[in-house]
Amino acid sequence: MENLEKKLEYLGLNLSRIPKIFKQFEPLEFRIPKFYDEKQYKQYRFLPVKDIQILLSPTTRLDELEEKYKKASPLFEYLDSKSEENIPKHATFLKMLDQIRIEDIEKVETEQENLNREIPFKVKFEGNYLWQIYYSENTDKYFMLVPTEDSDYSTFFYLLKKQLEKKKTDKIFVPIRNVAYSTNYLKKSEFEDVVNYLWLFTKDWPLVYEVFDKENELSIQIVGETEVYEKIKSPYKIVLNNQLEARRFYKLLKALFILQTELPHYFNFRTNIDKKGKIQFLSDNKIVELSNMPEWINYQYRRGLKRKKQVEELIETDTYKLNNLKEEAALQEIEYLAKEKQISTFLECKKSFFGKFKYYFKYNKKKNKNKMRDNDDTVVRKKVDKKEKRPVKKEEKIRIKKNYTIEELIEFYKEYEKQEETLKNLVMDINALKLKNKNMKKKIENAIMYIEEIDSHKKSIFEFWKYSNKDEVAALAEGEEEEVNIIKTISKIFDYEEDFEEFGKTMDKLQRKKLTKEETDSIYLTTTDVLGILNKVKLNEATPKEIQASLIDLKKQAREEKVLLENDEFDIFGGIAQDSTKISKIANKRHREVPKDKFNILEINKNTNPIGYKLSLEQVTENIKKALRKVVVSEDLPVYMATTDEGLNKKKINVFNINPEKEIQEFLKRNDSEEINFFKVNLKRGTNAISCTNCIFYDNQNKTLPIGQELSSKIIVDTTKIELNLKEKTAFKIVKFENKEDDFSDIEIKNINVLEYDIE
Repeated sequence: MENLEKKLEYLGLNLSRIPKIFKQFEPLEFRIPKFYDEKQYKQYRFLPVKDIQILLSPTTRLDELEEKYKKASPLFEYLDSKSEENIPKHATFLKMLDQIRIEDIEKVETEQENLNREIPFKVKFEGNYLWQIYYSENTDKYFMLVPTEDSDYSTFFYLLKKQLEKKKTDKIFVPIRNVAYSTNYLKKSEFEDVVNYLWLFTKDWPLVYEVFDKENELSIQIVGETEVYEKIKSPYKIVLNNQLEARRFYKLLKALFILQTELPHYFNFRTNIDKKGKIQFLSDNKIVELSNMPEWINYQYRRGLKRKKQVEELIETDTYKLNNLKEEAALQEIEYLAKEKQISTFLECKKSFFGKFKYYFKYNKKKNKNKMRDNDDTVVRKKVDKKEKRPVKKEEKIRIKKNYTIEELIEFYKEYEKQEETLKNLVMDINALKLKNKNMKKKIENAIMYIEEIDSHKKSIFEFWKYSNKDEVAALAEGEEEEVNIIKTISKIFDYEEDFEEFGKTMDKLQRKKLTKEETDSIYLTTTDVLGILNKVKLNEATPKEIQASLIDLKKQAREEKVLLENDEFDIFGGIAQDSTKISKIANKRHREVPKDKFNILEINKNTNPIGYKLSLEQVTENIKKALRKVVVSEDLPVYMATTDEGLNKKKINVFNINPEKEIQEFLKRNDSEEINFFKVNLKRGTNAISCTNCIFYDNQNKTLPIGQELSSKIIVDTTKIELNLKEKTAFKIVKFENKEDDFSDIEIKNINVLEYDIE
């Protein structure tokens, strides 16, 4: 009872004298919407606490709204202990009061104080789902529906406390359930369009809120995530403070959406983040905004005109080439048929006595040569004539307008697309005819050789008779088989999500076969905080103070992890850190292997001195060098490294990441720099590198370790032997929360400079 009295005193509630404000309940006439989503909020508002009526319902928060509202009663009935009919409800109220903790109410109070100072970047906040506040359009009233069968009543008692304080200016920032957008700035259909349009560009469904501030001024706030570089995503936020801003943003989205969906082969808009965390749209690395949209459309139209002119010229040239090839094909066909007829006649005539004499006198060699010469002259004349027949096309004068519309741009590019298709078909036809003519030429050459063989035996009738009586006569060659156009081999593009699992398995099998235990132990150390001192030792830049500081830090870690005890001089267990009968899991695959331990690998004990520690580090770097010479990557793939360094030091142990998103996330956790250099290196198959597969993290004495790379996406590349060629420089921004767990965390905008390298 004392506990209840203390809570009532904290709330400022006297149950023997219930305030009049709770007795004056006004009917709500609330109509339940036909279609609603309890989990989706569209509006957030600052509401005066005095204007919110409180109803309690013997239901849970997850029950249907219709049932909750039907069973709801005004707060007064739960506070009243005098009326016999309200006694069960009053008992429920006391039970709720008994369950609530003052600390929970204070937590809501602190949250609302923060919300009164600033609205979170994401708009929603940790306890927003507890605020079951609804709006009755019929009576223009707000009310809170409190389920009495829930376990968390903190928001209800906080609101009750604020109403008892009787401060007229007090407001709370809360989501309003089951209300549609006000449509003050955008229509209902336009809100839906904004969501769909943004999904096309970001591949993420945004959350769109109408937010009313303390002065009841409306803003549309849109939050979501967008891909800013390959698989790397960043949060973004768009705030539209008035109808003009909303209309302009909608028009920009609509224009870009129409262009990208109507002409996907020509326009693909990339997203980025500006200095305030707002989304940007880029085309050819230039920002596209509504203000510069007319200039951008004009530029794209004129650019298309130049392309169209080039395509038209190519079409004209290729049409002429095709016609020439067709004529050449026709002439070759005539020539081939004549020779085929002569050979067929010979094969038929050689079957009979009179036929041989007939062929001998009919195809007189001298006469035939004169005929062939006449045919060749005809072909030459025709080829000369063809050059004279090429039409001279009159150049059309195109009237350039001052401004073009999106409709005109789409219409123009669709026409241009047809011309490109025509050009592609012409090129295919030309290639096909070239191949046909090449084969026909070969057939004619074979026929000529065959006829010449026959003619060589026509010096006398007796020699020809003897030749034509041979049992075997060479058949007419059919020419070459159809050749397939040789296309430059296109290498497979590595996709992290689809290909990483198979790549990890391939590399793990290879590394288990090629690497010794000492080498995998040394590679493991590159995945720990020892990497920094390892690189300094490798580059001969480690000072005695740095060696000693690193050793002291390692010993401290060992003591904290209970690995190194004060009285331990020698570790009798060595590398066996646990009982090998214990079962562990990697990606739900069971095994009985022992994880590697950096303290055991470096032989850290109470008596380890800086000299011995340095010698161990030097041996580790030698082991890494040997290991890198043994293993190469099994396919082409890009790898990434985030750093504040201006360039890649090829002499270092360079640890990259196959997953760009993880590399950025891990770097941001340990570094606060605003400027980040993000190196991308396109590895070629056969490059010396070691991937951080399962065998790098575990010994495999029991032969139960699963094959793959589930523990890390890191990869060590031997950069000492490769030549890097800078391919491209780009940049993007990313939003980082100072504290992800805090709704009111400030944001930082990180500038990422991408330097992409190819291996020569």
